[in-house]
Amino acid sequence: MKLLVTGGAGFIGSAFVRMTILETDWRVVNFDKLTYAGNLENLLQVEDCDRYRFLHADICDERAVEAALAEERPDAIVHFAAESHVDRSILSPEPVIHTNFRGSFTLLEAARRRGIGRFLHVSTDEVYGSLAAPLEATEDFPLNASSPYSASKAASDLLARSYFTTYGLPVVITRASNNYGPYQFPEKLIPLMIANAFEDRPLPVYGDGMQVRDWLYVEDHCRGILAALEKGRDGEIYNIGGNRSLPNMEVVRRVLAATGKPKSLIQFVTDRPGHDRRYALSSEKLMRDAGWGPLMDFETGLTQTIDWYRANASWVARVRSGAYREYYERNYGQRAVQG
Repeated sequence: MKLLVTGGAGFIGSAFVRMTILETDWRVVNFDKLTYAGNLENLLQVEDCDRYRFLHADICDERAVEAALAEERPDAIVHFAAESHVDRSILSPEPVIHTNFRGSFTLLEAARRRGIGRFLHVSTDEVYGSLAAPLEATEDFPLNASSPYSASKAASDLLARSYFTTYGLPVVITRASNNYGPYQFPEKLIPLMIANAFEDRPLPVYGDGMQVRDWLYVEDHCRGILAALEKGRDGEIYNIGGNRSLPNMEVVRRVLAATGKPKSLIQFVTDRPGHDRRYALSSEKLMRDAGWGPLMDFETGLTQTIDWYRANASWVARVRSGAYREYYERNYGQRAVQG
């Protein structure tokens, strides 16, 4: 089995590549543009393996995609590559539309022409929008995207599904809840709070901090993708949730408690536009069709994640530089601090 994995140097993509190389005998071609969140240091464990190859290329580059598929002839494509940060999509919508929609189109067209055996499109629970408790989104819930990011993912989901319906391309779509774990770029909630806490910097919390998210350990997500890849049915959508919903404020408090830092570091900032209040997923379909279920409980996963960031401060220092610091100041530095 040979996979072409797009975005394999990112947080979730690199975890998937590591797991696939270390736990199977498959070959993996990592096709990644190496934007700000792509980091080949995440793949040091596998970079010398003869079943792993890295290609530095852009999914929006039709010639590069065609050349990779012609040379490598993969059995399946696992498509992670995306601009995935909501705040960045609000500040500048064009990149998410270009990469997430146009890039997905380029890959789907190439896969159709080449007769790829399976196209797994990795998406997000954000396409369902905010849900009132106690609702949990099943795969047939209506799409209700709130941000340019989630809208771009919803559009690419629909496009991928159309390639199954219209052309018979064997597409499978997965939609996951909020991921956390080692190697996550420190702009998402958990790694940002951990990194700032270690440095005794303010922990910026949007609004009242009571937005609810379902937390999924990254390795559980990757196992879910492998399960959908091997056992999922063509044309189907599979939710992958962690079954652990918590308000953001509770997550921040737990990070502070685990790092031994005071609650005085919490800094409430003006909420972002269109901020969804609650996400929730039902993963029963993947459990039924593929026998998957999350293995990591949140308390253990958070502890392991904090321990990893503590032990890898030099990694954090290397990624928290340059463009990231400029973005951080633009996004949080200009927000009005609430009392």
